Amino acid sequence: MNFGERLKQLRTAQGLTQPQFAQVAGIEQSYLSKLENDKSVPSADMFNTILGGLGIDEASFLAELDRGALAGLQHIPAVNRHTTQADAARADQSKRWIYGSALALIVGFAMLLAANDGIFFSNWLYTFKSPGVILADEADNIFENHNNITALRLGAGLITVQQMSAELAEFQLNRVRPLTLERPTNPGPTYVEAVDGGRRQFVLEKTRHVQAPGNRVLQYLGAIVLASGFVGLFIEWRLRRLAIKRG
Repeated sequence: MNFGERLKQLRTAQGLTQPQFAQVAGIEQSYLSKLENDKSVPSADMFNTILGGLGIDEASFLAELDRGALAGLQHIPAVNRHTTQADAARADQSKRWIYGSALALIVGFAMLLAANDGIFFSNWLYTFKSPGVILADEADNIFENHNNITALRLGAGLITVQQMSAELAEFQLNRVRPLTLERPTNPGPTYVEAVDGGRRQFVLEKTRHVQAPGNRVLQYLGAIVLASGFVGLFIEWRLRRLAIKRG
């Protein structure tokens, strides 16, 4: 919208004819007609007179003018000040869109990397197995060496064959209680855990790669944040293009 169109719009919105507004503002009707038809450009004093006649401030009047129309009024300090402020506001808005979009791109990409590398939630599952409970006075390798120890006792004459068979059967029946655990962290190839009646020694059996549920959620969120960054850059580009077209 140019200056003359804006002036006529505001005058008619207040229900004033050209003669009536000319009288209110204290200007010639012929000069007012030239202004509304963009055949004349107001001076700084005349611009203030028109604002006084309309009863509005400079920002309200200038808000609807095209950049081309504003460019033809730069000799008016109020217009020059308004243009400078508007340009600064647009630059600030553009910076906010760019910085916000860049931050979204960085955060989204970081979230995807964190999900892929398992930084917050492990993507590995470790399987540990324990053959049974080790009593307080027994060695950690009791289950591996029990048969050998029993055979040595037999050879030393400490027990009979019948007693050896009974001990082996009892040990197998009452002591061998295999337990398999899966955990997302790896404490090492072996670790010991206290239980009722003694302790269990767990040995790492296998390791497999999985995608933790937390990483799936992090991956989806990262993709959304990353996409929002690209959308933000596109919106900033479109707003800038529209501002150029309006200019």
